[in-house]
Amino acid sequence: MLGKKLVTAQKRGETRALCLGLGMVACSTMMYFFIGITVVPFYTKSVWTTETVCKVLKANIKDKVLCPNSEGSEDEDIFPYPCLQVWVNLTASGQEVMLYQTEDTLERNPKCSYVPGKSENSKEVKARIETIASNFKKYQTFPCYYDPGGTQTNVILSRLYPPKGLLFAFLWPTLMFTGGCLIIVLVKISQYVSVLSAWQ
Repeated sequence: MLGKKLVTAQKRGETRALCLGLGMVACSTMMYFFIGITVVPFYTKSVWTTETVCKVLKANIKDKVLCPNSEGSEDEDIFPYPCLQVWVNLTASGQEVMLYQTEDTLERNPKCSYVPGKSENSKEVKARIETIASNFKKYQTFPCYYDPGGTQTNVILSRLYPPKGLLFAFLWPTLMFTGGCLIIVLVKISQYVSVLSAWQ
């Protein structure tokens, strides 16, 4: 009687463990799919892949512009802010090009090097842009990214999805997938050992 209860409890435990493993594999697969349709396209779309050194030539604050600078934008998404334009000397080619914060900055407004968030206060935005401009004048040499293929003649300060960020995004689903597979393998080994023990 006790042996039957132990066998029943063992089978329940194996079933729960197997469901846990399969659930982890399924969740990791969904995470892979989500990353594949969200992060990976932005990473492959970016052409600013080579790091070099940029030297500031001039950093000017122009009159206020509207953001975003694109057609078909909703009224609540349009707001004025001072336009910071930073021109740098690209060490790799010696060209004078415009610097943008990220790939998204160029898409939102190609006239400005920095685009603030629309939820920020206008005074805070002005103070922040003035601080950024003064920092560029103070620290004139810094790493930046350019397009080695020459498709884009401008440079960006930082990439939205660098290789390290992409690897980190795939780290958690990989660990979950590995853990799920390990649980399934251990359950199958346990079942195989139980069958061998029953035949002896």
